[in-house]
Amino acid sequence: MDFLIDAITEWLKELLISGILSNLSGLFDSVNTRVGEITTQVGLTPQAWNGSIFNMVRNLSNTVILPIAGVILTIVMTLELIQMLTERNNLNDVDTWMFFKWIFKSACAVLIVSNTWNIVMGVFDLTQGVVNSASGVIVGSTSIDFAAIVTDLETQLEAMELGPLLGLWVQSFFVGITMWALSICIFIITFGRMIEIYLVTSVAPIPMAAMLGKEWGGMGQSYLRSLFALGFQAFLIMVCVAIYAVLIRNIGTGGDVSRAIWTCMGYTVLLCFTLFKTGSLAKSVFAAH
Repeated sequence: MDFLIDAITEWLKELLISGILSNLSGLFDSVNTRVGEITTQVGLTPQAWNGSIFNMVRNLSNTVILPIAGVILTIVMTLELIQMLTERNNLNDVDTWMFFKWIFKSACAVLIVSNTWNIVMGVFDLTQGVVNSASGVIVGSTSIDFAAIVTDLETQLEAMELGPLLGLWVQSFFVGITMWALSICIFIITFGRMIEIYLVTSVAPIPMAAMLGKEWGGMGQSYLRSLFALGFQAFLIMVCVAIYAVLIRNIGTGGDVSRAIWTCMGYTVLLCFTLFKTGSLAKSVFAAH
């Protein structure tokens, strides 16, 4: 009877060991792929990321939004003229220079609106230049090599009892599902940022039309700050990935398989959390005080 129990136990151990090795062999592959794509994705300008979407958004902005911006610009500058005249003692103290000032502001506003797309893309060219300059300095290897973290893995598993092996299999299975979910989160963050950029730039002429208005000018200033926040969000993402790379290179688990699994998972969860926070952090940096 003992012989039968030992045989069943040995069979279960072999089954669990093969299952654990199978789970761990590709455990971090999807995350490694997504993290490796981050530095490439955030280093692209809107035009380089997807030329077809870029051209579509630009055409929509120029053909649909720009005429609306022209109407808003007319209203804003007309109100600006009326306020400027009424502020001068109800038209009793009117100087010629006031009209030249208004004409100059109107000309500048028209110039800004007509070149909105170039201004917006210039902001992203500037910020992406900063990101690309930093990419070669702060980003290292972000790949999690579990075999390098825990050496002689199969030998350690063979020395374990049936109970710990069962628990380790459950852990590896759960962490595998979590890693799959985290890879989706990283995908959403990187691609969602670019979609947000296209959405924000598509309506660019409207806030830019109010840039030089006395009361409406805050709209344009807030819009420019949001553009810089979106642009420099990529730099913050690069810093997050660089910190993640340093943490991964310095994992010390003493050969403990379970500790290695949860340490790698913890660092990956931390990366996803900080990536989600980069958007609000960048906006807070460029917010008005």
